[in-house]
Amino acid sequence: MVPVVFPHSTALWLFGLTAVALLLVPGPAVLYVVVQSAEQGRRVGLASVAGIHLGTLVHVAAATVGLSALIVASAVAFSAVKYAGAAYLIYLGVRRLLARDEVVESGRRRESLRRAFARGIVVNVLNPKTALFFLAFLPQFVDPDRGGVWSQVLVLGLVFVGLGLISDSLYALAAGTVGGLLRRRRCALRYGSGVVFIGLGAAAALARR
Repeated sequence: MVPVVFPHSTALWLFGLTAVALLLVPGPAVLYVVVQSAEQGRRVGLASVAGIHLGTLVHVAAATVGLSALIVASAVAFSAVKYAGAAYLIYLGVRRLLARDEVVESGRRRESLRRAFARGIVVNVLNPKTALFFLAFLPQFVDPDRGGVWSQVLVLGLVFVGLGLISDSLYALAAGTVGGLLRRRRCALRYGSGVVFIGLGAAAALARR
């Protein structure tokens, strides 16, 4: 039977503090959530957060079984995932720029929660930098001498996901509140979000291993 070993309590606390410090610095996923929440409202923003962190769980699972190392080691695999993710973000940005303002009930067309959730999953799963992050970050807090390396990586990954859900949800709520003050200028907000998505796609395409 494969042993299940938890990280040492000291390593777990240190990991938690380091993860919080990293999560408080806005990255591409946070920027995506902020744009979604500001333009579409807090519910859509929170659905995006849930989708992004389900995508993060995919990377945690991959890191646990060693697939992240394979993706990072293979130039072809890394490039394939990278360009697919970049193309998807650029596609979202172009759609934003070309969309027409449609007025319904609250004054704008809302994206469905299911679609926002699904897009969040795709955005994060197709981000090879997330795989690279977990491959570089998690092992620093794993003690091979304790055994059960896979279970230590899994526990640390789940802790990171839990903390990420909290921090990104706070960003979504804040952006949704501020966005409510800006929605009278729907056109400017839509163009701004389109440019942000295209910029995120370009940054992803230029990412190096």
